[in-house]
Amino acid sequence: MLPEGTRCEVIFNELIMSPAPSREHQLLVIKLTSLLFQFLQDNPVGTLLSAPFDVYIGEQQSVVQPDLFVVLNDEKEIMQTNGVHGAPALIIAILSSNRAYDTKRKRALYEKAGVKEYFMIDPENKNTTLLTLDASGVYQQTYEQTGVLKSALLACDISF
Repeated sequence: MLPEGTRCEVIFNELIMSPAPSREHQLLVIKLTSLLFQFLQDNPVGTLLSAPFDVYIGEQQSVVQPDLFVVLNDEKEIMQTNGVHGAPALIIAILSSNRAYDTKRKRALYEKAGVKEYFMIDPENKNTTLLTLDASGVYQQTYEQTGVLKSALLACDISF
């Protein structure tokens, strides 16, 4: 048993400890939360949630806390009071100092779980990479841009 508040996730049944995020990471999370929250207020297609809030991906024996994620209205049944039980349609990761964790391990998890849009954003230069699931369930990089979050699922272009 870990002490309350210990930052960790379980990916493919492996416990992974993570350090506290950097200042740049947190400032970017706050900015994106504000922009996405306002967008979803004006265009209510889903619900924005953020870490720390558990996402249980049972088939992959995983529990993660994405920085930001959106549960679309047509999948609201996966939201429960103690977490999200299933893969949200859209996940945003602000890259940590351990980049391979987000770009390889979480990428593999989200791809296998069926997350339709996976954004990875570098907090230092705001370079944004979008991976989109293709018809065969494999991620394809559909764009890379600086300071813009462009989502087909949400039908938005958000500059940050």
